[in-house]
Amino acid sequence: MAARNPDKPATREPKAAKKRSAVPRRPGRPAGGASAVDQRNRLIDTALALFAQQGIADTTLAAIAKAAGVTPAMLHYYFKTREQLLDVLIDERFLPVRKSIEEVFEANADDPVAAITLLVQRFMSIAEEYPWFASIWMRGVLSEGSLLKDRIRERFGDNHQKSAFQCIVRWQAEGRLNADLEPSLVFMSLLGLTMLPLTAVKMWRDDPLRRELGAKEIARHALALLMHGVGPQLPASKKLKKRVP
Repeated sequence: MAARNPDKPATREPKAAKKRSAVPRRPGRPAGGASAVDQRNRLIDTALALFAQQGIADTTLAAIAKAAGVTPAMLHYYFKTREQLLDVLIDERFLPVRKSIEEVFEANADDPVAAITLLVQRFMSIAEEYPWFASIWMRGVLSEGSLLKDRIRERFGDNHQKSAFQCIVRWQAEGRLNADLEPSLVFMSLLGLTMLPLTAVKMWRDDPLRRELGAKEIARHALALLMHGVGPQLPASKKLKKRVP
């Protein structure tokens, strides 16, 4: 075995490398790019599911972390506070839904019947695509204070609500919509006829009268009630005679 040359310095690990290896990994830091995106989306989905089940005010970040099967440090890496999490939910999940609803109004500005019909159908498709939407909306309406609603109002004001109100008032003034309707309740009524039954669908599984009801049946019922009321629907021939003086 050859003796080591005392004049040749021993090979040592570079100081920079030693320094890098000594730096501890940040708590909760995700391991990779693609997996980090998936992890973030999973945390958002978990938060929405819990918000729908028990409300935003009663759901802590620790509860979200536990339900998602991660450490609080991992959740804190993505969302420092519940307010930050709400802002992410608003930007990435609620604003796209709101935009799709606004598009119905914009595309049917001169046809309220078409607008209302398409809105009911849009609500159904939204509720089917996002199972959390109906429950979170109902909780926001029924609770005295809604963190989500207040946060949206703080960030965007109420211009969207005012615009829809003015559109309904204009339709009434033009004779395109029933003048006895209360403009401030029209949008609420549409959501109530669709979202409220949808939140109860799961509870109706053991109800022999309603267990077969789904989005299609709820939409048909809502539109029939909106367009024709509760009176009997007359045959076309009788409708014509009724109109002739």
